[in-house]
Amino acid sequence: MDDWLKDSDDVEASWVTVDLAIFTLRDDRLMVLLVDRGVEPFLGRPALPGGYVQKGETLREGALRELREEAGIDGGRLHLEQLGAYGDPGRDPRGRVVTVAYLALGPGLPVPVGGTDAEHAYWAPVEELGRAGTELAFDHSEILAEALEEIRRKLEYSPVATVFCGAEFTLSELRTVYEVVWGQPLDPSNFRRKVLRTTGFVEATGAQKVPPTGRPAALYRRGGAEVLSPPLLRAGGQLV
Repeated sequence: MDDWLKDSDDVEASWVTVDLAIFTLRDDRLMVLLVDRGVEPFLGRPALPGGYVQKGETLREGALRELREEAGIDGGRLHLEQLGAYGDPGRDPRGRVVTVAYLALGPGLPVPVGGTDAEHAYWAPVEELGRAGTELAFDHSEILAEALEEIRRKLEYSPVATVFCGAEFTLSELRTVYEVVWGQPLDPSNFRRKVLRTTGFVEATGAQKVPPTGRPAALYRRGGAEVLSPPLLRAGGQLV
């Protein structure tokens, strides 16, 4: 360490944590995983799952461990990526704590089980979290808002919507993901045309899903594209 850092009164000890914004679709609603804190600070308040990174542990390893310990969910099933770092001096009353937030997505994730410093773990409907009395602990409301907007943006430019669907899906099921995450209805014919003309977005499996009533629907899987070209852009409640 540089000498000026050793002697500086401005250097403050800090700690590193990881927090996870984990989303899934349940009953055609976008849900986020929350825990009720079982310890201070913010005892009893809802929060995103997370905790301190342990010695010798990478950030990703810490995120996967916290997910397993606090919610009983295997992160190997999830699409997991870094969202950003949050380090405002007053975000944690215990001292200077910098957190690295992760965005995680998965299809039909199980009912979580609380553990360690989480009193209770549960899926919460995203649309209900803006109401009075649902402010999250720390700066987790800010992290959640940025995570939600990042998902909405990714649906425009990447095939990440397929992560919510599982291995095979119908175009109607894929459209439901867009409608739920964007919070707006989409014209089925226009959506189908947009998806099928976007190179590498989806590919037909040759199989069909036969519903109890109605016509069979073709099944698709994710294609090889990493970026959608052309993108599926939102404008005035419709795809453009």
